[in-house]
Amino acid sequence: MRVVLLHGFSQGPGSWAGIAARLAGRHEVVTPTLPGHGGAGAIHGTFEEEAAALAETVGPPPAVWVGYSMGGRLALRIALDRPDLVPRLVLLGATAGLVDPADRKARRLVDETLASGLERKGLDRFLTGWLSQPLFQRLPPEAAGLEERRTNTVAGLASALRRLGTGAQEPLWDRLGELRMPVLLLAGEHDSKFVSIAFRLAAAIGDGAGLSFVPGAGHAAHLERPDSFMTILERFLDREPPHGAASPASKGAP
Repeated sequence: MRVVLLHGFSQGPGSWAGIAARLAGRHEVVTPTLPGHGGAGAIHGTFEEEAAALAETVGPPPAVWVGYSMGGRLALRIALDRPDLVPRLVLLGATAGLVDPADRKARRLVDETLASGLERKGLDRFLTGWLSQPLFQRLPPEAAGLEERRTNTVAGLASALRRLGTGAQEPLWDRLGELRMPVLLLAGEHDSKFVSIAFRLAAAIGDGAGLSFVPGAGHAAHLERPDSFMTILERFLDREPPHGAASPASKGAP
């Protein structure tokens, strides 16, 4: 089975190294770099355009797409626009966007402030502030991948904040019922915001959605509790689809 792993904002493919190594014995693993990351300069497309370009870059054959945070939002868009490429979908700490235009505007202002601060202060100071957020309080320093984050450029990350942020994307809540593939929705059990969002996503998707919460983990659950994350992911990957169809992930998946 082919598995695509999409990292989060300011990270890189190396953030999946431990998970990828464990999957590689049984699966073909693809770890692309998100737009605006990995030493790239500024991006200029919309969220939707960048998602489409990423889908083309990874291309066929179809794969299980696993996305974390920003990577999860991109994976969701790709699953909706290119279901031929995504027979199964896994979202960790991700959302379908902000429905209220006022909320989207407020989030764009926040991301603009972050982007301007990054351009003004430089990459190292920005990353120190980024990783000091309560969102990452459970992330051990040795798992944060700081050296890989430092390989990004100021221009690339600033443009990612402006063009790939939650406020910049079209909300997808009203399209979630279009998903026909099995979907596994994950969050760290202590990541209360995204636990709540996972329940909302599951309700909107319907019978094809399964929920799992990684014990002892916060937002970056795959880095904080990799063994528990792998156990959940492997069970999802090992499920055999019924004859002629992909099997839905059951509610309350372990």
